[in-house]
Amino acid sequence: MDTQTQDVVIIGGGVSGTALLYMLSCFTDLTSITLLEKYNGVAQVNSNGRHNSQTLHCGDIETNYSLEKALQVNATAQKVVQYANALDDASKIVFKCPKMVLAVGQEECDQLRQRFKRFQPHFPYMELWEADQIAEVEPLVVANRVEPVVAMGTMEQVTTVDFGALSESFVQQAQLVTDKKITLAFNCRVTDIVPDGQQFRIRSNGQEIRARYVVVCAGGHSLWFAQRMGYGLEYSCLPMAGSFYFTPKLLNGKVYTMQNDKLPFAAVHGDPDVLMQGKSRFGPTALVLPLLERYNWKTMPEFLQVLKLDSKVLHVFWDLFKVKDIRNYILRNFLFEVPGIRRRLFLQDARKIVPSLKLEDLTFADGFGGIRPVMIDKNNRKLLLGEAKIAPGNGLVFNMTPSPGATSCLGNAEKDMRMIADYLACRIDEKRLSALFTTP
Repeated sequence: MDTQTQDVVIIGGGVSGTALLYMLSCFTDLTSITLLEKYNGVAQVNSNGRHNSQTLHCGDIETNYSLEKALQVNATAQKVVQYANALDDASKIVFKCPKMVLAVGQEECDQLRQRFKRFQPHFPYMELWEADQIAEVEPLVVANRVEPVVAMGTMEQVTTVDFGALSESFVQQAQLVTDKKITLAFNCRVTDIVPDGQQFRIRSNGQEIRARYVVVCAGGHSLWFAQRMGYGLEYSCLPMAGSFYFTPKLLNGKVYTMQNDKLPFAAVHGDPDVLMQGKSRFGPTALVLPLLERYNWKTMPEFLQVLKLDSKVLHVFWDLFKVKDIRNYILRNFLFEVPGIRRRLFLQDARKIVPSLKLEDLTFADGFGGIRPVMIDKNNRKLLLGEAKIAPGNGLVFNMTPSPGATSCLGNAEKDMRMIADYLACRIDEKRLSALFTTP
């Protein structure tokens, strides 16, 4: 690692950290930017395509979003589309396929029709599909079904992103800049961030690197770093793990289901998988795991440190468990992880999308699924669903980015870039920025 003081050090090489590396490299006059990543490459944890649903969340088919949130999410989602469309190899990063949100039963159908009336003026490409129109797009969704169905969908939008490939692309674009020193340091596990006057000393692998500004983009570990420095003590962390199931290719595109308003977790959906050709992926399940990284039990002690279990956290847990729908959902999702019974139980949920799905076609997706660090606001005793940021204003930013954090990577990076520019008095090339990221 370079011993000279860096303008900015980014800790974490997922899609959020690499997006910031790209933004700072290509749109500011900063001269030295370093990215530190504890693994041997970028996008090894939640940004890896195996560990997320590969969805570009636009707010149009996510029925847990209000119209206001949907418009906010769509604005930042379009930045990803605009970025990718400017590349020669966009077809390796973003993908188009049909997508819809499916309502099953009269109550859901009525709700979706009302939602369509509110949302369609803002998402003019969305259409309302009756059963015969659904059958033209997804024949197995309506085959052998007795309940009434309706869907809100579209055929020609970007729906899917390989966030690992996107992360690699951000790094490649940053390295094309020749008038800056861009440093990538892999296998660098950061242990401490120490204030030192107007700078910071970052300790990693027995070495130190100095920086004028530090941004941590490390999922749940961002909170761990923040709390070690005395920030974000009003937060706790509830790591929600999601698992998936594979079937042969039964769907042509993405099929989401209606959200239960009583559940603060994603409804089951079916997706084509860009990494596993010829398969459809169903999920996710939702399971609380005492880890900050899926499949990495070495992160349990760090989870226990950020959990900060006290009466306020227990109050939030009680508020969740006393709701029958949530209590039953948590128990059911726990059983989804138990070998021997999980496939049969999950089959019932997956049949909401494909009624004719057979047990023998359903296999547990070993090694797929990640962890979303859902934040708990201890003072207000509630879950914070979405991105969270701790920015004390002293040259530090800590980003915790659960879904739709990957979709929001460029929008979040622009926010951080502007905070950095204000603090370090650097210049942003606004003309070039606006030329690429036009307002949809």
